[in-house]
Amino acid sequence: MITLRQLRYLSSLARFRHFGRAAEDCAVTQPALSMQIRELEREIGAELVERRPGDIPLTDTGLDVAQRAERILAATRDLVDFARHREVLSGPLKLGIIPTLAPYVLPRVLPLLQRQYPRLRLEVRETQTRMLLDELTRGELDGVMLALPAEAADVESLVLFVDPFLLAVPACDAPSGSGPVGLDDVDQRRLILLEEGHCLRDQALAFCAAPRRDQPAGLGATSLATVMQMVANGYGVTLVPKVAADVEVRDERVKLLQFSEPAPARTIGLGWRRTSPRMRDFEALGEIVRQALAISH
Repeated sequence: MITLRQLRYLSSLARFRHFGRAAEDCAVTQPALSMQIRELEREIGAELVERRPGDIPLTDTGLDVAQRAERILAATRDLVDFARHREVLSGPLKLGIIPTLAPYVLPRVLPLLQRQYPRLRLEVRETQTRMLLDELTRGELDGVMLALPAEAADVESLVLFVDPFLLAVPACDAPSGSGPVGLDDVDQRRLILLEEGHCLRDQALAFCAAPRRDQPAGLGATSLATVMQMVANGYGVTLVPKVAADVEVRDERVKLLQFSEPAPARTIGLGWRRTSPRMRDFEALGEIVRQALAISH
């Protein structure tokens, strides 16, 4: 009989590709994990793991089984959630959020959330979109707050708000007029971006023209705060989400310019697994976010 424990061990081994690290992740000894993997192979009737020194890759069958195992494990967690969470926004909720939202949204949302739903125990995970979606699919997160669309299978989403972009320029370089600027006015040779992996970088490149070949496209900052300091010191310009403007643009050496219509913007939303029984929780959480940011639906 295949057990959930065996599936959890295989899922961990697929992630770490190392028996020792997988055993540590599962809080068991390496021989115990190895024995359960062998038992799983006997039950299935196929080799799942290529056993060799160092890296431990899964066979093609092993990869397929590991992917199916992750869906089964996620569905099992959803079943537990269904049984435990009958009251809206109560008990533990693991929420992932991208770095270009967390510092600007959470300080406004958390106090309101705590007042209205005191029985909620929120756990926050801040990281980039790809990792958030991977962890959501595996059931390690209950939901995620990110820029839509969420490019992952079996993920439901709820639109929260539209976040326009502003152009941040050194004040000494700002045009004399007060009117909006067009995307064609952005000098991409001076465009400063976040490092690769941040969805905000991809969005900026999508709105602006493709980068020149002689630009160091691999370079980028790790945070908006770093980008804004570079702009303040005259090193270039950048696109700033409006939700971040009040926090990141306090320096008189930086001026914000609005874009002419249709202005570039990103759509922010919540995402969760289609199998999750906690849709009411995310609808309630979405309403809290709108209240905190004073946004009408």
